[in-house]
Amino acid sequence: MRKLIYGINISLDGCCDHTRFGASDDIHEYFSSLLEQADTVLYGRKTYELMYPFWPEVAKTQSMEPSINAFARVFAKLKCVVVSTTINQVDNENVTVIHDNIKEHILELKQQPGKAISTGGVELPARLIEWGLIDEFHMVVHPVLVGQGRRLFTEMHLPENMGLKLVETKTLPSGCVALRYERR
Repeated sequence: MRKLIYGINISLDGCCDHTRFGASDDIHEYFSSLLEQADTVLYGRKTYELMYPFWPEVAKTQSMEPSINAFARVFAKLKCVVVSTTINQVDNENVTVIHDNIKEHILELKQQPGKAISTGGVELPARLIEWGLIDEFHMVVHPVLVGQGRRLFTEMHLPENMGLKLVETKTLPSGCVALRYERR
């Protein structure tokens, strides 16, 4: 079965609004490496609209810093599955939209051959965690307090605590700490 991997940047005070803190070369390199383990990304509408068409366009133009361009090239090779009730169709043959029976579709996707599936964002991953579908958690903690902004999983409901096992830590040159957890 394919792994479903969740990755996100957060501030030390739990803010996950990427506009509140920057991303350095090492962050792009970290997430490039993570995406190289996958062949599919799974997003909700908000994250999809944040990532597309921006990253595929950067992959074509190579108009940014080398680490950002490298991330874009890795990202552009991935298939994308979008969970949305408002997007009906997209003009990209690598993008599939799921409207209903989300849990069942994702379970089927995990059963298909291939590399890992990567997800990001907040709302969809919260549902995936509630359903027990996330296999690995990659949290990159930025050494900054932002004081305000969207917080991670404020509306998630679990019937009981979910135990996780810390399997890797890595301190990045920027001072960010990358944490990798697996479900127990």
